[in-house]
Amino acid sequence: MQVAVSGRMRHERGRTRAAIGFTVKSGWACAVLLTGPAGSPRVLDSRRIDLSDPALPESRQPYHAGFGTARAASPELSRLVGAVKRFGRQSVTDAIRRYRAAGHPVRGAGVVVGSLIDPALIANDHIRIHALEGQLFRGVVQEATRRSRLSCAIWRERDLHAQAADFLDRSERALRDALVELGRGVGGPWRAEQKAAALAAWLVLAGRSTARPSVDSLEPADRRGG
Repeated sequence: MQVAVSGRMRHERGRTRAAIGFTVKSGWACAVLLTGPAGSPRVLDSRRIDLSDPALPESRQPYHAGFGTARAASPELSRLVGAVKRFGRQSVTDAIRRYRAAGHPVRGAGVVVGSLIDPALIANDHIRIHALEGQLFRGVVQEATRRSRLSCAIWRERDLHAQAADFLDRSERALRDALVELGRGVGGPWRAEQKAAALAAWLVLAGRSTARPSVDSLEPADRRGG
């Protein structure tokens, strides 16, 4: 579902390089299309993409049976997860196709997520089901980019600015200021999610096609489930 599109996209065919950034949330992602050069990138498009089927509201949090309660393994869980994979993959693929059809040679994708922890390591039920959903929606975006023959780098949100500052050789403050400027003229929201997606796309434009490995740490209470 499109909520904010830069009018520049249809007027800037033939740009030499472009990259997509995604910030993945539960049931949706924001996508930002950037064009190069990396020294002065521009936002061509910013939109929301549904990763869960609006016709199945439960698919937005398929592992939740209720607040803090895990949905048991069942045909219903399989149905919801399957719906997410089909619907979400198609939504992302359609966005990539639209960008290419507009004449933008997308070189890769950068994906921003809240956590990279293996859900199997989490004892706390509530935290684990959030991790399962994060893993599911992240995987949907990754699979769609793979099928679209795009390289895909993943960043944990809390690491993104520090890693970008190092790679782009700018201070974190300068990066944050630049991201504010990038959003000027975008016809829709330009909040933290859009800025993170734009920064991920910027890194891909600059040649950072892989992210440094990041491993989430667990507090003792998370391991115990208490």
